[in-house]
Amino acid sequence: MRRRGRPLMAAAVVGGVAHHAGRVSAQNDAREQQQTAQIADLQAQQDQMSQQQQMAQQPQYAPPPPQYAPPPPQYAPVEAPPAAAPAPAPAQPDRIAQLKELGELKAAGVLTEAEFEAEKAKILNS
Repeated sequence: MRRRGRPLMAAAVVGGVAHHAGRVSAQNDAREQQQTAQIADLQAQQDQMSQQQQMAQQPQYAPPPPQYAPPPPQYAPVEAPPAAAPAPAPAQPDRIAQLKELGELKAAGVLTEAEFEAEKAKILNS
């Protein structure tokens, strides 16, 4: 019976050693993969830091100011020729009519504020 036990024992020892070797090999493979992942992470961090350092070393310029584009031209209002100064009239109701007419011309945009004031002064001073 001893003879039968020895080959069985030898097979068990060889199997156990093979199992242990396989387990150690798998652990080593897992450790190596973990180290490879850590190295990749460190390289990515170093690359990011070097990019940040390069950005910091580059001179920083302010962005150019936005170009101002004037709005497209609109149709310009047609200006009427300057109104002829009304002839001074001696009658008081005539002055009021002239002032009303000047006010209407100013409201219509025919006269500017300065022109209106000048004509009004002429009418009132006459």
